Amino acid sequence: MKLSMSLNYMGDPVQAANEAADLERAGIDMIWVAELYSFDAVSILGYLAAKTETVELASGILPLYSRTPTLVAMTAAGLDAVSGGRFTLGLGASGPQVIEGWHGVPYKKPLQATRETIDICRKVWRRERVEADGPMYPLPLPHDLGTGLGKPLKLINHPVREDIPIYIASLGPKNVELTAELADGWLPVFYHPDRAKQVWGDDLAAGMRSREEGRAPLEVVAGGSLAFCDDDMAKKIRDGGRMMTALYVGGMGAKGKNFYNNIFRKYGYEDEAEQIQDFYLSGQKDSAEAAVPDEFLKATAMVGDEGWVRDRIMAYKESGVTRLSINPVGPDRLETIEKVKGWIS
Repeated sequence: MKLSMSLNYMGDPVQAANEAADLERAGIDMIWVAELYSFDAVSILGYLAAKTETVELASGILPLYSRTPTLVAMTAAGLDAVSGGRFTLGLGASGPQVIEGWHGVPYKKPLQATRETIDICRKVWRRERVEADGPMYPLPLPHDLGTGLGKPLKLINHPVREDIPIYIASLGPKNVELTAELADGWLPVFYHPDRAKQVWGDDLAAGMRSREEGRAPLEVVAGGSLAFCDDDMAKKIRDGGRMMTALYVGGMGAKGKNFYNNIFRKYGYEDEAEQIQDFYLSGQKDSAEAAVPDEFLKATAMVGDEGWVRDRIMAYKESGVTRLSINPVGPDRLETIEKVKGWIS
C-alpha cells in the first residue's frame, strides 16, 4: 500500500505548502486537496506543485458540474505539467445542495455526466480533435443549440501524460460499477474494511467485467484516523467521528434518498441507520451521534496500541485498499506517519 492524506487547507497557501513538504518528507505518497464552496482546489494544487518534489497531488474532488469536461481536461493537463507528471484528477458528482445552490447548475444524470466527462478528458489528453455525441456534453455544440459555428478542436499543448489518472468518488451501485469499468481509482467514504465486500463486491465485479483491456487494476483509497494511544484516548478519538457520521447518515438526504444511510443498512446496521436518521431529521443531533455504532467507529479507525493499529491496517489492505488514507491525530503526527510508512514499505 501507499499512504495518502487530505491536506488540512484553511486558506493560507504558505502554511499549506509547509505542511505538504513536511508530509512528503515523512513518507506520504499522495496529498489530496478538497474543493467545496471554498477557495478552489486548483490554485493551491498549482502552488503545492512548485513547493514539493515527489509526492502525488490530487483533487479531492472537483465537482463534475462546476466545469465543462474540456476545462476539466485542460486543468488536469496544466496541473500535470507544473507538477512534472504528479497530478491525479479526483472527480465526483457532489450533490444538489452544492451544485444547484452554489453553482446554479442543474444536478442531473450524474452517471451519464461522469461517463462523458471521462471520455472527453481522455480524448483531450490524446490530442484528438474532440467530438462527442453524448446527450450531456455534445461537442461541437449542435446548430440547434447554438450558432452552429463550433468546430472540433484539439489541445494546443502536448500534455506530459496522455492518460492522467482519474479517481471517482462514488457510492451508489451503478456509480461504483461505472467507476470499476472506467476509472483508475475509487474514492469510497464510510468504508468499513471488514464489510465492504458485502456492500460493493458485486458492483465492482460487474464493472471489472467491462473494464478496458490493458488498463491498470483499480486503485482503492480509504482509511481513517491514525494514532498510537491507550484505550481511553482511542475511544475519545473514535468518538470524534460521530458528528460527521451522523450528519451524512442522518441528514444528507430525505428518507429513502440517502446513499450514506443505505450503506449503513447494507453493513448490517439497519436499526442504527433508522435511529440516526430519525433523530437527525427531527433536530436531535446529539441523539443521532450517540446512535452511531461503536463497532463501526472502532473498525474504521486505526487508533490504539501498536497491535490494534497493525490489525486495522492489514484489514484495509486485505479488503483491497491500495492507498491507505490516514488522518494522524496527536502531537507526533510526522513520527506516526514515518512509523506506519516503515511497516507498509
